[in-house]
Amino acid sequence: MMNPFFLAQAVDNPAGVFFGLGIFGLILAVLVGLFWLWMLVDALTNSTLEPVTRIIWAAAIFFLPFVGALAYLFVGRKRRTIT
Repeated sequence: MMNPFFLAQAVDNPAGVFFGLGIFGLILAVLVGLFWLWMLVDALTNSTLEPVTRIIWAAAIFFLPFVGALAYLFVGRKRRTIT
């Protein structure tokens, strides 16, 4: 009797390939979701931004989930100083 985990790793087994991609997709989705949430919370709590700018960034992140979060990370996020 063959080990079912070995069957899931076999390339010629379509179910194994989709199972592997499913786990990879799940991990990727969780990481992207955490990144999105981190950027959204950061945009709402960033005291270096004006209040209107905070709301605009939060709306951009909310309505354009991954693209808005990346744009905020590279363009809108300012370095915070520790006080």
